[in-house]
Amino acid sequence: MKYAQLVDSFILFLATERGLSAAYQLSVRQTLDKLEAWMETKHYTVHDIGTDELAAFLGSRKKEGLAASSLRIHVVHLKVFWRFISGKNYVVADVAEPLIAPKPDAVLPDSLHEVSVSNLLDSIDHMKFLGKRDQAILELFYASGLRLSEVCSARLENLDLDDGFIRVTGKGNKTRIVPVGDRAKAAIERYVKLERPQLVKSKTSSEIFLSVRGGRLSPERMRTIVKERAKAAGIDSKIYPHLLRHSFATHLLQNGADLRAIQEMLGHADISTTQIYTHVDQKRLSETHKKFHPRG
Repeated sequence: MKYAQLVDSFILFLATERGLSAAYQLSVRQTLDKLEAWMETKHYTVHDIGTDELAAFLGSRKKEGLAASSLRIHVVHLKVFWRFISGKNYVVADVAEPLIAPKPDAVLPDSLHEVSVSNLLDSIDHMKFLGKRDQAILELFYASGLRLSEVCSARLENLDLDDGFIRVTGKGNKTRIVPVGDRAKAAIERYVKLERPQLVKSKTSSEIFLSVRGGRLSPERMRTIVKERAKAAGIDSKIYPHLLRHSFATHLLQNGADLRAIQEMLGHADISTTQIYTHVDQKRLSETHKKFHPRG
């Protein structure tokens, strides 16, 4: 059976027996089509392909500028394809099995400068309608490093303003208790006492942050609030809720906080996820050295 026929048979298998989406089928076919084009330049048939040839194909894709994350997807596609055609005895061996996926690129998270965060938070006029709510939202994002979903679902019964803590449920349905700083605590208290009662309707639940209709704020609306408040503060860079979470972690680390404590507050299951912020801090130190050292 020719390579193109093998690919068609495999895609049909993904669609009918595995029930995988059209988008996934297309992604797999694109990988296998790239391999076919590469095979044609080498005058290979599918029976000429071994592990070394697949590694050479992946190397060519890397030279073309394909990111590590995309190469990992290529490896997965090749593995499942060769598992299928070897299992059907169309080829003699599963030559893709030994392939090792490359490590993902380390994508360093962006963060705002402390001055920019202060300018953003201090620019909100809480004397205007919804000013108290929006300031409380942004203060909480930065003070506690919460995820967007966690702020949207934050409830009054989980908020302890006396001791300055909030209990949230994050990824994997895991609950954690996170400190709320004094500035955020004051902003939330002002909103809860003076503005939230104006937003409450007959069917309002106990979510802390409400829309003008008295319902829970959607993630889309909360993203818009952050974006609009940043624009009003004259901040030109793209601002989004997760950027405040990144800034929270980066600024804590820069000011001497323990990485394990940051991990716990962020709700990371693995310390390796939190360690990305050490790379951010190392990058900052390196840039400072280059800028100010006589022989930097």
